[in-house]
Amino acid sequence: MTTIILAAGYGTRLYPLTQNKPKALLEVGGKTILDRLVEKVELLGKCERIIIVTNEKFYENFENWARTGPRTRIQKSRDVVLKPAAIEVINDKTGDNETRLGAIGDINLVLEKTLLKDDLLITGSDNLFELDLREFVKFGYEKSPFSSIALFDVGDIRLAKKYGICSLDKKLCVTNFEEKPPRPKSTLAATALYFIPKEKVSKIFDYMKTGLSKDAPGNLMKWLAKVDKLFGYVLAGAWYDIGDKESLRKADEEFKEKEKGLAAGRQEGERE
Repeated sequence: MTTIILAAGYGTRLYPLTQNKPKALLEVGGKTILDRLVEKVELLGKCERIIIVTNEKFYENFENWARTGPRTRIQKSRDVVLKPAAIEVINDKTGDNETRLGAIGDINLVLEKTLLKDDLLITGSDNLFELDLREFVKFGYEKSPFSSIALFDVGDIRLAKKYGICSLDKKLCVTNFEEKPPRPKSTLAATALYFIPKEKVSKIFDYMKTGLSKDAPGNLMKWLAKVDKLFGYVLAGAWYDIGDKESLRKADEEFKEKEKGLAAGRQEGERE
């Protein structure tokens, strides 16, 4: 399996924090968002390759992170020793919002450059969650050869108007996918976390031939739900969509509290 991390945005809503640094390299609870994502991917134990696709402006930032960042060490997770996945950074050569390829265009670029034939785990670089990715990937394989999307229940119809909203049938198949609906049919918000089995990777090329938007990857998922099948996995625990300063502040505070709790638990275990 290969993981693609989408990191070609400019994070303009977080200026001045992201004028010279990509959003994914901002810290949340003492670790960069990207380090937290990569740790979760490596816990899968089956992802040999992580591809970060970014733009011309931030390409060097990610290259430096890949060479010198803390994720280059072999990591321990309780009783599991994890060898870091191979990291590759791809530059989509765009320089601003006007020339960007869009997230779907960037996925297509990765596929064209690498000739990937793997199952794909795709996530946004500003997408944090408590979920153990092993549960989502297990779901994805169970629903193969169809694709899967991770959903989060925002629990409020009024709040649901701000998101792409999915409805599921009893088999967890997506039956409706609307972007910021005025009258939401559910409170299940689409997150930027997807599993596309190798049997369906060609669908991405099919989508690129359409006249549909190549921007938000949710557009690809909405299309898949119509022309094929798409299954939805409802996330347990918290989800952080880090798009502005307030969401960044909230995530930072909550992760700091979690880190304190983990540290206290380790100290208690050492005393015992």
